[in-house]
Amino acid sequence: MSRHYGETWVYESLVGGIPGISISRRAAVAVQFALFEAAVLVLGWYYGLWNAVIAGTVAVFVAAIGSVEMHRLGATNRLLSTPAEHKRLLFGSSIEIVLGVLAFIALVTYLFVWDGALLERLFGVRPPAPVVYVTLLVLWDLTYRIGTSWWSAVVALWRAVHVELSAEDAAIARRLDAENVAFSATQLGLVPFLLEEPILLGAVVGHVLAVALVCSAAVLLTGS
Repeated sequence: MSRHYGETWVYESLVGGIPGISISRRAAVAVQFALFEAAVLVLGWYYGLWNAVIAGTVAVFVAAIGSVEMHRLGATNRLLSTPAEHKRLLFGSSIEIVLGVLAFIALVTYLFVWDGALLERLFGVRPPAPVVYVTLLVLWDLTYRIGTSWWSAVVALWRAVHVELSAEDAAIARRLDAENVAFSATQLGLVPFLLEEPILLGAVVGHVLAVALVCSAAVLLTGS
């Protein structure tokens, strides 16, 4: 399996690029979950923000599942006998980062400028700085995975239109596209905390529906 620069997600490159450290994907996800969850629990206990602990734990869990799915999608995409252009487009362009940044900025603008009701319900009127720091870190993790899922869907549709696959690869590609829908659907775990936030609720549900629509089109066009 090729793991050269330009053939991995940025997230995968970071995990595998720390000098002197070599750990498995499973261990990397476990460490990520343990560190984030420990931060959520310790800060929730120290500042008495137990209302936020459940939401934080769900967000950390969703991010960890997203990390697993990014590894799975990346590894399987690299197995496809698609032209180098496909892999450069999917991995080397780093557009998933751009989409993640745009989603993150939009979310932060909404939370801190447009409507801070969600933050006030979870953290009170004056949230402590360490809590804000960890919250933004987890939110970036979530929005980066949203960007990755979106870009995967767009590239899947491009692949379905422009790349002719063997019957075996076409079957793998269809499973990939279906798994990307499941990847995006993990974000629905956040819905119970957004029921009083119609804009955020609409954004999360709309994201999942849009990915499902694009991936379904890719499935229908693959091998046709």
